[in-house]
Amino acid sequence: MKELIKTFYTGLSELDADKMISCYHEDVIFEDPGFGQLKGDRAKAMWRMLCKNARNFKVEFSKIESDDQHGSAHWEAWYTFSKTGRPVHNIIDAKFEFKDGKIIKHTDHFNLHRWASQAIGWKGKLLGGTKFFKKKLTLQTNTLLDKFMASIS
Repeated sequence: MKELIKTFYTGLSELDADKMISCYHEDVIFEDPGFGQLKGDRAKAMWRMLCKNARNFKVEFSKIESDDQHGSAHWEAWYTFSKTGRPVHNIIDAKFEFKDGKIIKHTDHFNLHRWASQAIGWKGKLLGGTKFFKKKLTLQTNTLLDKFMASIS
């Protein structure tokens, strides 16, 4: 399963959403602090949206571990946050579960307060660690995802 994880992150580094999505099970569940939990087509569409809108994007991945059931990886992304034009360096640890030779569950963990401080600036530094901020962010990201999905259907 290490090769599956490598293929996923190679796709991300190439901004190739199709390559990434090919690693996902039809019933995949993705979760991270920015989007919350996304299932199936919503999770796949999120990667399509992020790859399409990426600016000044670079990714590095390492520490890939796996067995037949579970996997993990460390990855770092550098990009320009489109809403503010601010540079971001996000440090992420991912956990995976596998089913039928594909990723069925993908959970990304990162410090949302650190991300918000970089992406948004002083307001992110002030509010980025609050439940209010996280709730507002997931509402905004999911609204963007809804609009993106409507535009491609």
